[in-house]
Amino acid sequence: MKLLFLACLSPKTGNHTTAERIRSHIESAGHTCELRDAAEFQSPAQVANLISSNPTFEGALAIHLFKAGRLLLDIQVPFGVIFGGTDINEDVKVEQKRVVMEQVLQKARFAVAFTDKLKEEAELYLLSQSSRIYVQPQGIQTEVSEQFCWSEFLRSSDASIEHVDELRVFLLVCGLRRVKDPLYLVEVFGEWHYENPLNVLVIIGPKIDPVFSVEVEAVVKSRGLLGPGEEPTGASRCHEMVLRRGKQLRLRGHVSSHFGGHGSRGTCVGQGHSRKCSRSPA
Repeated sequence: MKLLFLACLSPKTGNHTTAERIRSHIESAGHTCELRDAAEFQSPAQVANLISSNPTFEGALAIHLFKAGRLLLDIQVPFGVIFGGTDINEDVKVEQKRVVMEQVLQKARFAVAFTDKLKEEAELYLLSQSSRIYVQPQGIQTEVSEQFCWSEFLRSSDASIEHVDELRVFLLVCGLRRVKDPLYLVEVFGEWHYENPLNVLVIIGPKIDPVFSVEVEAVVKSRGLLGPGEEPTGASRCHEMVLRRGKQLRLRGHVSSHFGGHGSRGTCVGQGHSRKCSRSPA
């Protein structure tokens, strides 16, 4: 079977990573999946023309009911949709978008939600047949990086404590953009760190929104917390490795920041839970 798969493929986003993972899974099952950026199409008619001019397409799939699913409304082959967080957290608040999303849901052969909560909220806000919404939790295969030293990473980030192995590190992974606003944690966590310097928050993610990224850095520095600084040395001079199906995807331009010192640019996060250094055999 050949499928057309539409998704928002902005670089370094969860949508892009999820779409690639699903595409890989579909193709590993013996099917053909053509992944296209929803931004390539301006209207449902353009997608309908693509499908009609390529009769080998037997079905379609989309992530996000409004951003991508609406583009499938005119096609003549069956399709399914996958809920994105923006569908329920943002788009349902706009009446015009909500109406379109209901049309997509009614025409779709099936819909997938990654969590029970997302399904419940979809049934609450959208006129839908709950029997069409299936819950399929996401699963990601990861591996421990033998080249990464957790203690060295913390030291290169200038964590303000002599024994970094004693730190209690909380990791927030999110792209720096307003909709993912990591600043909501700054004030409360800053107070918690002041009471106990062993509590450290590390924020890591790509600078997707340059303007908002500057705002995040400014707020962090203004509060005397750790903000992005100079390129670190040693083991942490690498890029974040997101492991997908056993392969490494390296993402550049990350910001690493925690409370209580100076930050680093272009750092990486370890994939294991051990705090000890791990080295490859010579």
